[in-house]
Amino acid sequence: MHQKTPTDLLERYLAFEQALSDVPLVVGNKETLLKNATATYGAMLAAIRAAKDTINIEMYIFSDGPIGQMFADALLERRSHGVQVNLAFDSLGSLESTSFLDNLRQSGIAVLQYRPVDPFSARFPWTLNHRNHRKMLVVDGHVAFTGRINISEVYASGLGSSQQQSGPPEYWRDTDIELEGPVVAEVQSLFITEWNYQKGPTLGSRNYFPELKRQGNEIVLVVGSVPQQFSLIYVTLISAIANSESNVYITDAYFAPDHQMLHALEHAAQRGVDVRLLLPSQSDAPLIVSAERSHYQALLESGVKIYEWQGNMLHAKTATIDGVWSTVGTSNLDWWSIARDNEINAIVLSHSFGDQMNLMFKSDLENSSEIVPNQWEHRGLLDASMRLPRGWLNRCCSLISLSAARTQRLN
Repeated sequence: MHQKTPTDLLERYLAFEQALSDVPLVVGNKETLLKNATATYGAMLAAIRAAKDTINIEMYIFSDGPIGQMFADALLERRSHGVQVNLAFDSLGSLESTSFLDNLRQSGIAVLQYRPVDPFSARFPWTLNHRNHRKMLVVDGHVAFTGRINISEVYASGLGSSQQQSGPPEYWRDTDIELEGPVVAEVQSLFITEWNYQKGPTLGSRNYFPELKRQGNEIVLVVGSVPQQFSLIYVTLISAIANSESNVYITDAYFAPDHQMLHALEHAAQRGVDVRLLLPSQSDAPLIVSAERSHYQALLESGVKIYEWQGNMLHAKTATIDGVWSTVGTSNLDWWSIARDNEINAIVLSHSFGDQMNLMFKSDLENSSEIVPNQWEHRGLLDASMRLPRGWLNRCCSLISLSAARTQRLN
């Protein structure tokens, strides 16, 4: 049998991505992997403070605490120097910060409240379910950020988290990505398209799409999803798993997959692919851990390896497959992300970036505990109650716990 070379693998993934959709595969980019609040907030604030023309920021949560004030101060400082600042926030995620964000509007920042919770303020047929779960920042049309981190105090314990510590990590574990190169225009386009669709304030006459020169050698797709269309983020992840040959490493904060995703994971493991899942051992959504554990027995029996993060909160959503297909973004493996929320993921086709993702995943396993099949089979009576039909338990737990997470505005 012919052994595929690395070039063969890259070409194979390029081919199936091109077959899946008309989302452009953009070449000539540079990516920086950002781990936790220290790296992400530092890079975002540095970009904001260097802005010369425009800042577009879209957040599910933009808090009015010290972290939010730090970002607000940086945005206002740039606004005072003539930079056009456009801020979109989700009205449910940022419910407690509405007055704070209104003050930013009065200070000259263009502010868009996504689908107001107040039905009398809604510009569309009112619904509480359809939320904007995207997190992204675009500065001067030249640099973009996306990933899981919100502007929120829950990440404050992660500032300085690169220092050595004993015991499980207390910080929220998150992953983001910084993009430079031609692909930044794709992120910018998603921001402006949604801003205009939501009838936000008229965008100032600025150079939102400057000429973007090659910054690296990486191929990137930026995929946005909305409830009006079936999630391409979900489809491309399942397709990558189905095409996998050597490994599938997935980190997910809210693991409530449907039968198609479960089948793809189980089938990959059964044909010899090294399939590993890193999931939370505790969560801000109270029942999600029970929901995820309802799948463990079947996954373990198929050969999938499962690890639970032992720190305070695992919030990252990443995947790396065959060391060449990687994604960092906002979506979860739950029905809310697939069918209810606006999401954004960056997909990178690159061996070098895949190596970075693999190293990060293996580093995270050092702060995790593996679920050992024979021990799980003989677990205690309370845990064994999770043997109830997994589809039924998954539906109940995911709906209840993820609704709670939305209400608590910590997702």
